[in-house]
Amino acid sequence: MSRRRVTVDGRRGARFRAAIAGVLVAGLAVGGCGASGGSHDASRADGAGRTAPGASGGGAAEPGYVAPGTATPGADAAAPEEGEQRTRPPAPDYLSTFALDVDTASYGYARRALSEGRLPEPATVRPEEFVNSFRPDYPRPADNGFGVSLDGARTGKDGWSLVRVGLATRGADRSGARPPAALTFVVDISGSMAEPGRLDLVKESLGLLTDELRDDDSIALVTFSDEAETRLPMTRVGDSRGRIREVVDSLATTSSTNVEAGVRTGYDVAVEGRREGATNRVVLLSDALANTGETDADAILRRIDEERRLHGITLFGVGVGSEYGDDFMERLADKGDGHTTYVSTSEQARKVFVDQLPAHVELRARDAKAQVAFDRGTVENFRLIGYENREVADEDFRNDGVDGGEVGAGHTVTALYAVKTRPGAKGRVATATVRWLDPKTRAPHERSGTVAVEALSAGVWDGGHDSLQLTAITAYFADALRGGDLPGDPGLATLAQRAEAIAGRSGSAVVRELAEAVRQAERLLGPTAEPGESASGDGELKSGDPYS
Repeated sequence: MSRRRVTVDGRRGARFRAAIAGVLVAGLAVGGCGASGGSHDASRADGAGRTAPGASGGGAAEPGYVAPGTATPGADAAAPEEGEQRTRPPAPDYLSTFALDVDTASYGYARRALSEGRLPEPATVRPEEFVNSFRPDYPRPADNGFGVSLDGARTGKDGWSLVRVGLATRGADRSGARPPAALTFVVDISGSMAEPGRLDLVKESLGLLTDELRDDDSIALVTFSDEAETRLPMTRVGDSRGRIREVVDSLATTSSTNVEAGVRTGYDVAVEGRREGATNRVVLLSDALANTGETDADAILRRIDEERRLHGITLFGVGVGSEYGDDFMERLADKGDGHTTYVSTSEQARKVFVDQLPAHVELRARDAKAQVAFDRGTVENFRLIGYENREVADEDFRNDGVDGGEVGAGHTVTALYAVKTRPGAKGRVATATVRWLDPKTRAPHERSGTVAVEALSAGVWDGGHDSLQLTAITAYFADALRGGDLPGDPGLATLAQRAEAIAGRSGSAVVRELAEAVRQAERLLGPTAEPGESASGDGELKSGDPYS
């Protein structure tokens, strides 16, 4: 889909690099949203701040522009006909375009590392996945598109503000009609999966899911170690739940990790068992620590991409284990137009396989992209926080042949920007437009929203801004783990205090765990702390949280 960062877990890096050289080369609903107004934007995908050409203080600015789509927040617009020039595009440095992302694995794995007393490798920290691990209560549409919710607030640092774009899809009706699901599970049973919290957790997860799927859904099961084996062909769940559980219960670890064999066989089974009109998906459960098989992982990526394009088969990656091939799993899921998550406890497994996956098998949007157009008359500098690996060329925003992101029912997507406005500026800051394809008809649709300078008058840490504050805390936290320097960063100690205050007001256990993770990072990021050093800490997810 887009260019991806190349990283591996530090302690297994050498072995992993040798094994997959091709890859290496190559909700929380917290009340009280922040400032008012439709808002948003996106910055250059390299993460660096961009200063507008000729944008010094009182320099003359070109007139403002009308960004793609309608400027009314939440308004729906049909895609322009080919060759139609509906609006004048702004200069390239005033556009930010990226594919939507609902991954959360980076945050889950970082919390696991911190709970074990070690810092995550900076390259595995993706701020958008920290932010998207929490689900603000954005307005949701009545149709299969997106609700567009935009807000922001001042950071208190030299004219800098945080501007947030929030996108949300309509939730799933668990008792209502939905297309059947045809899920092919590809399960890693290599020797490394014997560690507690790996294969045992996978088996528990599959058992939970078997009880949640509907009779008309289908399951296939492929296992892999040094070779791959089909343990269950595509089977209707109906009267086969007992048989499915028997196969799952019989899984045991053995030998080495040949991810290529597992993925190849998994897609063979998925194609053979593909159901018209169903949501066809491959679910890969692994620590993604390949050590044998195809060393040119581009072959794996090509196969995944081919089946996505030909048959609409997408990939969902579920990572497990204290040592985890984060980059490899993410690359596979991105090429398969899917997403990744990470589980390390039974509570997290239940959240993914009971609360989320059965609902999310219903798609709301394919190839979804966002483009944010900043107004040169009001904006001096802007910076997108994260999404480096989701960059899409500005001119490809309406090119539906360019891959975007798959978004399911009930998902939220948040993008956060640091924006410096010109002194005394008034009026529009940015217009954000989201474009997606209908999952059934593949017809393109767009919706847009705007934000004005006047909507950024409140401070981020003022009272009544819990939702926006939580987004800011997670973004600043991720940036600190990467060694960043976002404008207005209050420091980890203050971030932890802010998170604890929100947890106290909301009663949310997952926000309290965020606060503990920030505290642990603060202790580890002392003057002598380096990734991999040990310390005490506990960051396990607790059950029963109404906001998770």
